[in-house]
Amino acid sequence: MRRTRLGRTGLQVSRLCLGTMTFGLQCDEAASFAILNRAAEGGITFLDTADVYPLGGGLDTVGRTETIVGNWLAGHRHEFIVATKCSGAMGPEPWNRGNSRKHILDAVDASLRRLQTDYIDLYQLHGDDRGTPLDETVRALEDVVRAGKVRYVGASNFLAYRLARAIGRSEALGVVRFDSVQPRYNLLFREIERELLPLCAEEGVGVIPYNPLAGGLLTGKHSPDAGPEEGSRFTLGTAGPRYQDRYWHEGEFATVEAIRPLAEAAGMSMTTLAVAWVLANPVITAPIIGASRPEQLDATLAAIETPLGDDLKRELDDLTATYRRGDSDR
Repeated sequence: MRRTRLGRTGLQVSRLCLGTMTFGLQCDEAASFAILNRAAEGGITFLDTADVYPLGGGLDTVGRTETIVGNWLAGHRHEFIVATKCSGAMGPEPWNRGNSRKHILDAVDASLRRLQTDYIDLYQLHGDDRGTPLDETVRALEDVVRAGKVRYVGASNFLAYRLARAIGRSEALGVVRFDSVQPRYNLLFREIERELLPLCAEEGVGVIPYNPLAGGLLTGKHSPDAGPEEGSRFTLGTAGPRYQDRYWHEGEFATVEAIRPLAEAAGMSMTTLAVAWVLANPVITAPIIGASRPEQLDATLAAIETPLGDDLKRELDDLTATYRRGDSDR
């Protein structure tokens, strides 16, 4: 497994990051441990989780994923780079969510307990909070770094202009700034190439994108006629409708079928091809890959050793160019 720097920092991370949002709902602890073991065997040392995971479980399950990850890490925490996130709802009260100083300080301590560690390598805001001033948020992040609870900070699901403004406020205040961003990115969703990725390249912000397989649609295993497969992202708790809204459309299925012969001609699985395409973008630090069974990681791990040729990259770029434009441009 190759390593790369996280943005402008000196932190080295594995070229693939294991996402854990299936742990605790799709996968019980035993299955989660098997996936973590397979990822570690494949050289992945970068783990991403969040306090609100598992995905789709609601308030009844929040924190369960971090607990599973913490149980697995016990005894070998020093061998992994651990990233987690806060901002999502952790309780019914309005102060149990968002990017206020109160919630960040409460959330980081709760994550440390669940992860059974005394520090978090990368602490990320899971989303933007327009109701909290950016100055309050970045000052709170500065405090958790100075307290030794967090090493680096990042953001997820931020628009380019909000990320730029957050960096500007951090620089003006002389406090810690975002060293990474976690956006959605795949062959069926390329809008971040227009503004967010150029900003990250200019400012030295690492990019660790999620959904490189478009919720599994890019594996080629789904059929619009058969409907969403039970147990997949498209039927998973409260997250199922969100994933169907993102990808379960006639145009996306047509694109997947157009990609299929290109993968066959290249001697690659659809999964390997999709992840290799994300890796081929020089702005990308480490795609976040996930699994509900350990054997599913084999095809994604293969992407590291199967780089795309220039001609195939251009062909895929041209085929999916429509997904680079916003909805208003289609």
